[in-house]
Amino acid sequence: MPYGTAASGRGAELTQSDTPITARTWRGWLPLIGLAVAIALGAGTLGAVLYKQLGDQPGSCDSELQAARFQLSVVTIGSQTSPGSEVGNGVIIRADGIILTNAHLLNAATGTDSLWVLLNSGEQLPATLIGSDPRSDLAVLKVDRNQLPAIPLSWSEQLKVGQPVVALGSPLGASGAVTGGVISALDRNVTFPLATGGNTVLLESIQTDAANSPGTAGGALVTCEGHLIGINTEIPRAANGDAATSGVGIAVPASIARRVSQELLAGGQATDPWPGLTVAQISEDIADRYRGRAGLYVQAVAANGPAADAGILTGDLITTINGQTASSAALSQLLLTGKVGDQVPVELLREGQTRQVTITLAELPTR
Repeated sequence: MPYGTAASGRGAELTQSDTPITARTWRGWLPLIGLAVAIALGAGTLGAVLYKQLGDQPGSCDSELQAARFQLSVVTIGSQTSPGSEVGNGVIIRADGIILTNAHLLNAATGTDSLWVLLNSGEQLPATLIGSDPRSDLAVLKVDRNQLPAIPLSWSEQLKVGQPVVALGSPLGASGAVTGGVISALDRNVTFPLATGGNTVLLESIQTDAANSPGTAGGALVTCEGHLIGINTEIPRAANGDAATSGVGIAVPASIARRVSQELLAGGQATDPWPGLTVAQISEDIADRYRGRAGLYVQAVAANGPAADAGILTGDLITTINGQTASSAALSQLLLTGKVGDQVPVELLREGQTRQVTITLAELPTR
């Protein structure tokens, strides 16, 4: 009897069970099909996340795009009495003709009464020096023009090591340049010589591997999101030829540049807020180890200084500054953004007792 048509035997069993086996098989595959769909959807979601993460990597920053966006805001600065005429770059930070640049670039000019600014349009305008602060290596110029393409300084950018950035110089000057890279270090204190003699320290500087040069000095340091986070500075070499910063870029952070530029515009001179004390950081790990509190231990208090006037004593432990947990970073940020005359609430511990005092920031006695 042909196979598949028998009424009995092995062939008959197979023939009679064809339909039920197919239904059971379909029901058995349903969980597997659902699992496959879930995996596919999960893979798609994971792929989207990975795609975004890859897009946030340093290599995703388009230097050409940022240059095109901000070329109009970066200018060339020169002096009629300076050899080579051009001395560096500047950044338009206000539409009414306010330009920020490096103080040491203007020191290179033999006369600040003959300064000029070359706009991206090719127009050359006479410039007036509003004020200069060698300590922060910043200077403010003014040109008689309104509705200029300004790029304001960033207010609250949270910078991270490894973050991609672009350093821009003036697009029309012979030294114009664009370099891209990443932030390689934050909060660097860089020493460099002053043209008038002695040294100064650029506090809390941004270090990048987008090396600065005469092409970008005084220009803009921007993020890939289009925020102006700093003013590029070409560190002059010391008399001994020290090139500790060779091959890297240094920029004055926007927080300092904003305060200094506002003070120069207001009175032609920048100030240095001073609390009148020396502190040491006590981390949470150390505090836990000795069953104490984290904060800033007061090592010394200057006689007749702001801290002394507020009643702070050596040995006190400052626990909060201006409403924030006391730390070296919080104190540095206060001094970078605060102004002389600002009143700063401070909470401290003394012999187990909590006290509240107020420090009125004063001008640093020696600059």
